[in-house]
Amino acid sequence: MSEPRSAPTVGQVVLGRRLQDLRERAGLKREEAAKVLRVAPATVRRMETAEVALKIPYVQLLLREYGITDSEAEGFIALAEEANLPGWWQRFHDVLPGWFSMYVSLEGAASLIRAYEPQFVPGLLQTEDYARAILRSGAVGGGSDAGKDEDAERHVALRMERQSLLTREDAPKFWVIMDETVFRRPVGDGPEVMRDQLDRLLEASELPNVTLQIAEFASGHHPGTYGPFVLFRFAMPELPDMVYSEYLTGAVYLDARPEVASHLEVMDRMAAQAATAQRTKEILRNLRKEL
Repeated sequence: MSEPRSAPTVGQVVLGRRLQDLRERAGLKREEAAKVLRVAPATVRRMETAEVALKIPYVQLLLREYGITDSEAEGFIALAEEANLPGWWQRFHDVLPGWFSMYVSLEGAASLIRAYEPQFVPGLLQTEDYARAILRSGAVGGGSDAGKDEDAERHVALRMERQSLLTREDAPKFWVIMDETVFRRPVGDGPEVMRDQLDRLLEASELPNVTLQIAEFASGHHPGTYGPFVLFRFAMPELPDMVYSEYLTGAVYLDARPEVASHLEVMDRMAAQAATAQRTKEILRNLRKEL
C-alpha cells in the first residue's frame, strides 16, 4: 500500500493533479488505472488527491500505461522523488499539528498571500517575544508547566524560521489587513513587547513585497468580521487559488471557485475600506508613541 501522510506537500498535490490529467488525457477511468497497479480504485484516487505519498513503482507503471515517453517519465519520477522528501517544517512534527503542516507548505509555494487577522499580528510578522507571549497564553498550546513551555519554544522557533520567506529571492507578495483590535489588546507582561512588535511592523512595511493595512474602529463594520482567513495564489497552473480558515482545533482549506471568489470579494472590500498602507504607517507610529 502507499504510505499515508499527515499532510501532503505542495509538490505531491501538483504531481497528483498532473497524474489525474495524464490519466484523463489517455481516456482511462480510475478503475482501469487501478487494474494496472492491481489495487483498488480508491488507491489511484488517493494518489491523485495527494492523500498518500507517490509510490515510485506505481507512478512508473501508470506513466507507461498513459503513453508517456521514457524521457518525460524520467523527469516526472525525479519530481516525484523530490516531492516525497520531508519539508523542512517536518523537523517540528512534535508540535506542528497535521492540519497546519499543509499551511506551511502552501505558504512556501505561494506567489501571493493575502490575510485578514482580527486578533493577532500574523505569524510571519511577529517578534519572538510577541509570539512567545501569544503561545504561552494558550493560543496554540502554551501553559505554565515545563513541558508546555518547551512546546511553546518549539512553536516560536518554527514561526521565526517561517519568516525567512518574506526576504528570500523569490519572496511572495504579502498583503495583510489587521483589525485595530490587534493593537488595542495588550500582549506580554509589559509595553516593551508591543513596542518592539510595532517596530517590527514598521520595518516590514518598508519591504517592497509587503503591504499592511489596519481596519480602524472608526471605519465601522466590515464584511470580514466573521474570523481570520488567508488567501493563497500560486504561479503553478495545477494549483487553484486557495483559502485557509482556522478554528479552535483545526482548519479548513477551500479551493472551490465560488467559495474562493466570495472570500476574495470580501478581502477586496476590506482593503478598500481599511486605512491605506501609508496611513497605516502613521497609525503604527502613533500607537508606538502611546506606549
